[in-house]
Amino acid sequence: MVRKLVVFLMIIIGYLLQTTLFKAISLAGIVPNILLIITSSFGFMRGKNEGMLIGFAAGLLVDIFFGQMLGFYAFVYMFIGFLNGFFRRIFYPEDIKLPMILIGASELLYCFICYIFLFLLRGKMRLGYYFVHIMIPDIVYTILVTLIIYKGILFVNEWLETYEKRRA
Repeated sequence: MVRKLVVFLMIIIGYLLQTTLFKAISLAGIVPNILLIITSSFGFMRGKNEGMLIGFAAGLLVDIFFGQMLGFYAFVYMFIGFLNGFFRRIFYPEDIKLPMILIGASELLYCFICYIFLFLLRGKMRLGYYFVHIMIPDIVYTILVTLIIYKGILFVNEWLETYEKRRA
């Protein structure tokens, strides 16, 4: 119960940071994807199921407030959380390279899926422009913010695991 409450609060805080603070300090209109960082992190820290659940909750939050169709972002975040769960076996808390690579790859996948379903199917076929002006800056900004936020997420996850072991 404590884990669910703490993770729910992290999602809410991540959403608020993404839509307020980071929106105010956006670089050329690009905002880091905090919810993707949380989803990916818990995916490779806790596994596929928890990555999917956190991704679904985070995506549903985005769908409710910003989505054009209910469920699109919930599915995308859930899929990304599921894929990151495959890397749970090779995750080591002290190594930051794997999380940085996975979060960068997750952001690339997120941007590409959004391009396909939100732009390409509407006839906007400027992948080069989208890649250079939106995808690359978004990935770089998200990775830079990951350097700051990831340690906090790791600390919370380790605290929750210690708490659960003591309770058992």
